[in-house]
Amino acid sequence: EPERAVLYWYDPMVPDKRFDKPGKSPFMDMELVPRYADDVQEDGGVIVSARQQQNLGVRTTRAEMRELTDRTTGYGTVVLNERGLHTLVAPSGGIVEKLTVNALQQQVKKGETLATLWNPTWAAAQREYLAVRQLGDDTLTQSARQRLALLFMPEAIIRQVERSGKPQDRIAITAPENGYVNKLEVRQGMQLSPAQPLFELASLNPVWVDVDYPEAQAAQLKIGSDISATSRAWPDKTFHGKVSELLPILDSTTRTLKARVVLDNPQQQLKPGMYLTVQLSHTQALPRLAIPQEALLVSGSQNRVLLSDGSGHFTPRNVTTGASLGDWVEIMDGLKEGDSVVTSGQFLIDSEASLRSALPQFAADASTPPTTSATPDAPVGYQTQGVIKAINGNQVTIEHEAVPALNWSPMTMDFTLPLSGLPQGVGIG
Repeated sequence: EPERAVLYWYDPMVPDKRFDKPGKSPFMDMELVPRYADDVQEDGGVIVSARQQQNLGVRTTRAEMRELTDRTTGYGTVVLNERGLHTLVAPSGGIVEKLTVNALQQQVKKGETLATLWNPTWAAAQREYLAVRQLGDDTLTQSARQRLALLFMPEAIIRQVERSGKPQDRIAITAPENGYVNKLEVRQGMQLSPAQPLFELASLNPVWVDVDYPEAQAAQLKIGSDISATSRAWPDKTFHGKVSELLPILDSTTRTLKARVVLDNPQQQLKPGMYLTVQLSHTQALPRLAIPQEALLVSGSQNRVLLSDGSGHFTPRNVTTGASLGDWVEIMDGLKEGDSVVTSGQFLIDSEASLRSALPQFAADASTPPTTSATPDAPVGYQTQGVIKAINGNQVTIEHEAVPALNWSPMTMDFTLPLSGLPQGVGIG
């Protein structure tokens, strides 16, 4: 076979150090390994045989357009739907003759009578009106009827007086919808004035959820974004709603804003004060080029992937990432739809001794690889302190301190003795 051209020699344990001659490694007790010119691809990639790929567990997937929704997990508190509150007031003065609902948070149904009011002033005015009607004078009748309206008498009560011919001095206060009593401001026997508040009714469908989110997401969250929520009280049920408002005031203590969410609660399982785990959707689901998160090789200054051409050739590629969307990450630049990227084994490829020097390093430009001036004939020396633990033939075991120049941490390891052996007087301990 023709002789293969050697680019340099290197120690597989320290692959970023390169030597121009073969020989012993100055770092470890092993021979330097040659790097042949035909192992390095012009595009900076490497070739990995099918057997090596199998040993490394290499798997690939294709970059694809996916409809991804950026979702964030947050926490919210169920609060009253203030737009569903109904305040019931006394239509006129009088006395609370009967109180059917007399406790806070009591459930009521639509049309249910909450209280009965008696107004003796109404009785006198209605009798006068009935007497004027019998005179047949339309002008007097109309004036008497207007007096009833000035006493805050509802039109329905006036018509009932006209139909029955009898005074109607009692009025029933009924619930306009299903709900519960949130405020109770009246007691039986109490004397009332016109427009005095009696009850405040609240509804549990829908409910509001106040969700805290960091100010860094203020530009991402939109009104109308979908939300799903779960509660520990109902672990198997998911509640759905939408963001209705983004409240303007920032909490100076937690540095969070609040989103008001309207959540459907048809069975009234959610109660005010409950804590919910919510999934907030920041943006609409739009097709984006994405790859699995595990395909990224992340460093402090750049992100890379390994491209595969399907025949064992792998090429590093810088990419610009967008939003992280669950197990997938958006790729803004560097890839196109259909590109095959390595999702498993890429870290092993990067660290394998036979491939490491061909892949660009994260901390330096591979186009100008450093060349160690030391050669096996003139090795570089490093100093540290240690304790001899054992001597076995031409091997000595030393428990030594760190060697910062080699990025070694404190360890215990074997070293090969020189031909002259240990200096006189040096031994275990």
